[in-house]
Amino acid sequence: MKSAFLVLSAVAMTVLCWGVYGPVLHGGQEAMSGSRLRPLICVGLAYFVIAVIVPIAWLSASGEQGQWTFSGVFWSSAAGAAGALGALGIILAFHFGGKPVYVMPLVFGGAPVINALWTIYWSREWKNVHPVFYAGLILVIVGAVTVLVFAPRKSKAPEAGGPPASIRSTVADQGG
Repeated sequence: MKSAFLVLSAVAMTVLCWGVYGPVLHGGQEAMSGSRLRPLICVGLAYFVIAVIVPIAWLSASGEQGQWTFSGVFWSSAAGAAGALGALGIILAFHFGGKPVYVMPLVFGGAPVINALWTIYWSREWKNVHPVFYAGLILVIVGAVTVLVFAPRKSKAPEAGGPPASIRSTVADQGG
C-alpha cells in the first residue's frame, strides 16, 4: 500500500509540474520579449540543477548499487536530447504564435500516442495489443484535434464608439 501511495504521489507531482510547464514557460518567453533561446537556456539550467546536481548528491548519500554502462549512458542521453528538443519545439510553437491553452494539450495528447507506438514497436508486441487499446489511442488523437479546433480565441475588440462586431454583423445580416 505504501508503494502504491508513493507511485501515485510521484505521478501527481509529474502531472502538476508538467501541467504548469507550458504556461510558465510561455510567461518566461513573453517576459524575454518573445526570445526563443533565452528561455531554453533557463530550462537547461534548471534541468542541470535538478537532473545533475541533485542526483550526484543523492547517489553519494544513498550508496546506490547501479553502474555506468555505455548502453545506459547512450539511451539515457538520447532521452535527454529528446526532452531538450521537445522543450525547443514548445518554445518555437509559442514563438510562432501558439498559446499554452492548445499547444500543451496537443503535445500531451500526441506524446502518449508516440510513446505507446514506439514502445509497442521496439518490444515487438504488435500482435498482443487489443483493438480497444488502439481505439483509445484514436480517441486521444481525436481529443487533441478537438482541443485545437475549439481552443478559446480572443474576441476582436469593438471599434471605438460603435457596437461590438457581433452586433454589427447581426444588424448587417438583417439589412440594417
